[in-house]
Amino acid sequence: MAIPFNKEELQKAIETNYNKLKKELSTIPVELTSIKDLEGHAKDTTMSINNLISYLIGWGELVLKWNRKKDNGESVDFPETEYKWNELGKLAQKFYQDYEGIDFNTLCIKLDETVAEILNVIERKSNTELYEVSWYDKWTLGRMIQLNTASPYTNARGRIRKWKKERIIK
Repeated sequence: MAIPFNKEELQKAIETNYNKLKKELSTIPVELTSIKDLEGHAKDTTMSINNLISYLIGWGELVLKWNRKKDNGESVDFPETEYKWNELGKLAQKFYQDYEGIDFNTLCIKLDETVAEILNVIERKSNTELYEVSWYDKWTLGRMIQLNTASPYTNARGRIRKWKKERIIK
């Protein structure tokens, strides 16, 4: 899917990519979701399907936090307090730990809720707020949302499809 350039395209990209991801997740046997045999987000690491979902929740929660702080006129530590953009592998590990011990079905529900909240934020914003003004550095809010939602959903789906193929899971 092309990079969204307006509010409607952003909403459609998130909904489309997330629905495709959900379809993949729905076919994974629950007993396989905590096994750490999926290529991790940091070099030379592995993760589980549950970790992958935790990662998506973590980034979604950050998008919501950034937006909330910006709306309240507060400063935002990008990407996250105590993390720099060149430490995203460490941030991924944090996300895994944040949701460690939570079962697959509960993680999927939490991800559904996070995605719904992000879509609500988008719905409340005008196209101008999303795409016509810089929001962080040179990036618009719409682009920041897309980079941390729709794109990672596609990436996660690809990882899951590869993982399933290696295990002959349909």
